[in-house]
Amino acid sequence: MSGTSAGGGEPIRVLVVEDDPVAADAHVMYVGRVPGFVAVGKAHTGAEARRVLERAPVDLLLLDLHLPDVHGLQLARSLRAGGHHADVIAVTSARDLAVVREGVSLGVVQYVLKPFTFATLRDRLVRYAEFRAAVGEASGQDEVDRALAALRAPGPVALPKGLSGPTLERVTVVLRDAGEGLTATGVAKAVGISRITARRYLEHLVDAGLAARRPQYGTVGRPELQYRWGTGN
Repeated sequence: MSGTSAGGGEPIRVLVVEDDPVAADAHVMYVGRVPGFVAVGKAHTGAEARRVLERAPVDLLLLDLHLPDVHGLQLARSLRAGGHHADVIAVTSARDLAVVREGVSLGVVQYVLKPFTFATLRDRLVRYAEFRAAVGEASGQDEVDRALAALRAPGPVALPKGLSGPTLERVTVVLRDAGEGLTATGVAKAVGISRITARRYLEHLVDAGLAARRPQYGTVGRPELQYRWGTGN
């Protein structure tokens, strides 16, 4: 976990709300790697998130929109009605712009599309910290515009060369649904890409802390690596 913020003040306290335990652990790890932020807990349901908020101060929710007991925006709406004023960075695989518009009125300051890298989340958190740091009375329109512009990313944080977001999402879904794990050959067949390409995406997920690899024994010749969603063996 990170300590005090770069400006010497208290760190920004983040609650990770994510139903996938593997993704939740990865997001907590990501938050802890960004100076000026600290993960105060994680919740896998809306009900768990409410319980954490009742006992610990939270500045920012890293909120998955598709929770098992409530939609993330419904949770945000109920929290606002209950007097909780934490900002929200929505984490979702949904691309419905109507949902994006609805979230603006509920304190959603950023959207991060799954699956994402540490660099993507770090960029959003740093920009959010810049936005929070803008205090006092603006001298004019330019200063207001600069404060709001801090929330806008200059462009998507690039994946490693040769990887694309849509294909990464398909590989992620295939691996997550496999349960027992898959080789690069199995992922390649399921997604419709070459084995070499599939392995690049799988290695990217391993590097991001979302998947683990291990040799698959019992085959003739050199054992092929098996990949499994999660960090355990």
